[in-house]
Amino acid sequence: VFVLCIIYVLLVPKTPANAQIIHSGAACNVKDDNISERIYTIKEGDTLVLQCIVKGHPRPPVRWTKTAGSASDKFMETSIYNETLRIERILRVQGGRYYCKADNGVGVAAIKSIRVDVQYLDTPVLTVHQTISDVRGSYYQEKTVFLRCTVNSNPPARFIWKRGNTPIEQSKDNGVDIYEPLYTQGETKVLKLKNLRLKDFANYTCQVSVRNVCNIEDKSVTFRLTNGTTAPALRLSVNETLVVDPGRDVTMNCEVISGFPRPTVTWSRYPGALPLSAQVRGSALVLRAVTPADAGFYNCTAVNNVGNPARRNVNLVVRSMSNLTFQITPDSNKDSESIQMGRDLKLSCHVDATPQDKVNYTWYKNGAPVFNTETLILLRSDPDMAPGTSSLEIVDMKFRDLATYSCVASFPGSSVQELRVDVNVTQSSGEVIPPVLAVPPGGQVVSAREGGSAELVCLVADGKPRPPILWSRVDKDQLMPSGQAVVETRDGRLRLANISRDMMGPYRCQTAPYNGLNIKRREAQVQLNVQYPPMLDPVFQDVRSRNYQFVTLRCGVLRSSPPRLTNVRWYRNGELVRMPPLDPKDVPEYKFKLEPSNNGSYECRVSNAAGTSACTFDVSARPYDAEFYFDTPNPIRILKGNNYSFNLQWTQRDPEATDRIIGYWINQNLLSKQIDLKGVEPVKGVLQSYAIADLRIPLSYEVRLAPITTYSIGDYVSRTIQYSEHHVCGFEDERICGFSQDRTDMFDWTRQNRLTQNPKRSPNTGPETDRSGTKEGYYMYIEASRPRAPGDKARLLSPLFNVTSVKGPKGSGRVPYCVSFYYHMKGKHIGTLNVLLRVRSIAYVDSVAWSKSSHQGPDWKKALFDISPSGPFQIMFEGIRDVGYEGDIAIDDVSITKGKCKQDNSLPLPPHVRRLCAFCVRSLA
Repeated sequence: VFVLCIIYVLLVPKTPANAQIIHSGAACNVKDDNISERIYTIKEGDTLVLQCIVKGHPRPPVRWTKTAGSASDKFMETSIYNETLRIERILRVQGGRYYCKADNGVGVAAIKSIRVDVQYLDTPVLTVHQTISDVRGSYYQEKTVFLRCTVNSNPPARFIWKRGNTPIEQSKDNGVDIYEPLYTQGETKVLKLKNLRLKDFANYTCQVSVRNVCNIEDKSVTFRLTNGTTAPALRLSVNETLVVDPGRDVTMNCEVISGFPRPTVTWSRYPGALPLSAQVRGSALVLRAVTPADAGFYNCTAVNNVGNPARRNVNLVVRSMSNLTFQITPDSNKDSESIQMGRDLKLSCHVDATPQDKVNYTWYKNGAPVFNTETLILLRSDPDMAPGTSSLEIVDMKFRDLATYSCVASFPGSSVQELRVDVNVTQSSGEVIPPVLAVPPGGQVVSAREGGSAELVCLVADGKPRPPILWSRVDKDQLMPSGQAVVETRDGRLRLANISRDMMGPYRCQTAPYNGLNIKRREAQVQLNVQYPPMLDPVFQDVRSRNYQFVTLRCGVLRSSPPRLTNVRWYRNGELVRMPPLDPKDVPEYKFKLEPSNNGSYECRVSNAAGTSACTFDVSARPYDAEFYFDTPNPIRILKGNNYSFNLQWTQRDPEATDRIIGYWINQNLLSKQIDLKGVEPVKGVLQSYAIADLRIPLSYEVRLAPITTYSIGDYVSRTIQYSEHHVCGFEDERICGFSQDRTDMFDWTRQNRLTQNPKRSPNTGPETDRSGTKEGYYMYIEASRPRAPGDKARLLSPLFNVTSVKGPKGSGRVPYCVSFYYHMKGKHIGTLNVLLRVRSIAYVDSVAWSKSSHQGPDWKKALFDISPSGPFQIMFEGIRDVGYEGDIAIDDVSITKGKCKQDNSLPLPPHVRRLCAFCVRSLA
C-alpha cells in the first residue's frame, strides 16, 4: 500500500559533506584523549570495523586513508572507498590514525579521524651476560651476572622476576639489583646478580604482563643458570673468502667449540635468501653445483641466549668470465687516428670477470708469448683504462711490430674456460682503418605507428675493425625503451617494438670505444616520429535536452600525428549521417533538432593517416536522476499493528534540462506505483516527499525511484530503507543528532558523561549520569561556573524540520508535532530553561513554547508539549545563568515527532517509593 504525500515547501541547496566515525567489532576500549580525538583500542588478531556516517546532499562518497603510526606502513596506496572499513585479523603495524574523508564536491570536504591502538604482547626473550673483574688489588675476583629480559608489547609491559617460583624483591635481597637500561623505553628489564652466590645458581623466570588489557594473558620465559653457563664460540672449516669454480659442491661447516646451554646454529645469506639447492645439516651448509647466482655473503650464527651471539661470515665467490673486448689506441700524444710507423701504439684487453683481480692476462705475438722489452711493455693493470684492463704498449713502432697479437684471459688452476681475442696490426693491408659512421639515405627520420615496430639504422660505412654501435637518447634525462641508458648493437640496427608516444624524439648513435680503434667517437642522430590517431575531447558526453530544441555536438581535436585529418564522419546509432564535407581546419560539429525519433548514441569518427578515433555522445531527452536526501530528521514513524512508515525525500537534478517531469515511478521490492505530480513541476533544490506506509517492523526495504516525462523515463536510483528505533536523540555521538550551537549566544552547551566529568566540578549541581543512569551515556548541559555572569545565555538548535503537509488532522490548517525531552535542574542558583519554537519564512520568528526556572529536585524529569508550526522550523533550548555557580542545567533524550503527544496518565512515583518497591520485588524473588 502506498500513501502519496508530496508538497514543495523548502528549498534545499546542495550541502557540503559532514562525517563522523563510529566503531564496532572487537574493541577493547574506546575513549577520548585530551585533544578530543577518539582512541580505538583493539587486540592484535581481532577484527577492526570502522564506519563513517556521512551527511550532505548529494550523498557524499567516502574514502578511508591512513597515516603511518608506530612501525606502520603507509595505507594511502590501498585507500578504501566504502563507508565501512573492515580489517580482519588486524596486525600491530596497522595501528595508527585513520581518516574518513567525505566529499560531494560542495564546499570543503569533511574529514574525521580516529586513532587505532593495537594491543599485543610477545613472548619475552631472556639473555644472560657475565662480567669478571678484579676487586681490591686482585685479592679475589667478583663475578657479576646480568639477566636481560626484553619484550615487544603495547601497552608497555610490567615485569616480574622469579627465582624458582619465588618472586624476587630487591628490597629484601642485597645481592640483586633490578633496573631498566637507558633508552629502552620500557621494553627491557635487567636482573643483576652481584658477586654470584651459591643460591644464585637456579631457574630464573621473567614474567611479563599488560594487566590483562584486551584479555591478553601474561607470558614468561625461564632460564637455568649454572656454573657451567658460557657464551657460544664458533670455528669455520673454510676461509672467510672462498673462491670456487661453477658446478662444484661447496660445504661450509660452523663448528661449535664452546657454549652452554648447547647453542643453536642457523645459516643466512646476504643479499637474498639461501639458494633453493642449499641444505643445512646440523651446523654445516651444503650447496650443490654452485652457479654465479649463488655467490654472496653467508652468515653462520650460534645462539644460546648467553652473551652475544657468535657469528662467522663466508664470502662465497663463484668464478665467472665473459665479454672479452679489445682496444687499439694510436699515439695519443700526436692526436693520431691511425697506425703509423715511428709512433707508439697501445693494445688493450679487458674481460668482465669475478673475481676481477684474479684474472691472468697473457699476450702473444704471432703465437709466441710476449715478454717485457724496451719496445714491448706489458701492463698488468693499465691505470689509464678501466680497472682490470691489461695493455701491451708498442714503443716507436717498426715494421717488425706488424703482426697478429693475441690476448688470453684465464683463471690459473681453474676449470673456467679461457677467453681469447686476436688483433691484426698491419699497415699495408688496410686491417686497421678509422670508422666512418653514416645514416642510410632517408633514414634520418623514421615514422612508425603507435603499437607497431621500427628500425633505426646507423652503419659503419668504412673502417676496420668495425666497432659496435651504442644507442642512447639525445635527451640525457630519458632512458631507452628497454630502461637502460645505453644499448649496444653489433650491426648498428636498433629494433623497437610496441612503440608508444613517449618513445618519440631524437636518438644518438655512436661508435663504441672498444673492439676497434680507441679514438674520438663518431656519432649521428636519427629522429623517431610516432604516428597515432587523433586525440579527441570529449571521449564520451551525456547530452540532455528538451525535445524539439536544437542540439549542437562538438568533437575537439587535441592532438594528432600526423596533424592532417583525412576524414570526419558522424553516425547515429551506428548509421552514417549524410552531411556536407567538413573543412579539416574546422572543429567537427553537428547541429540538429532533437525529436523523440532521433534520441540515441551519436558518434564522430575522426581519422588521420595513423588511424581513427571517436567522440561518443549519448543524446536524449531522458530526465536526470533523482538525488535522495539522506538527512531527513526522524523519517520513521511507528504505526499500528507492528508497522511503520518512512518519509522518503529527494531533489531532482536539473529538472529544467529536459522535458517537463510529470511524475515518478517508485518500486518497493516487487511493487511499483506511479507518483503523479498533478501538473506541478519539480524545482531545482526543492525537496519532494513521499510517505511509504505499512512497512513491517523490523524489515528493511530497497526503494527505486525514476523520473517520468511525456516521452521517456529516467534511470532508476535506489536506496535501502532500514527500520531504526533510534529516533530519540541521546547525544551519544559527536554529531549530537544534527543539533548545533547558536552563534549569537554568549556561551555553548557542553556534551558530557560521567567518565568525562571534571573531578573538580561544582558540587551540589548538575546530574551524576545521563537520564538512563549509565556512566557511558552522554547528555548536554550548561556550565554555570566562572567566567559566566548572571543573565548569560546558551542556545542549542535542533536540525531544520520540513513541513511535509499543509493540512493537519480533521481539516486543521497545521500539522502538529510533539516535542519530548528530559531535563535536570538541581542547585540553589538554577536559572531558567526555555524551549523556543523558531519558524523560518522570510525571517525567522522565535516564540517560547515551554519554560522552567529555579531548583527542580535531584532527578531527571520529563517534559513534553505540542507545537503546530506554520512552516519549516527548529527547536531551540535556551539556558540562562542565574546569580551563582551552582546552576548547571542539563537535557537528554530529545524527541521531535509528527503528531500530538500521547500523554502519560500514570503519575510518577516519588523516589523513596520507587526504592521501596524495588526492595519488595527483590525480597519476594
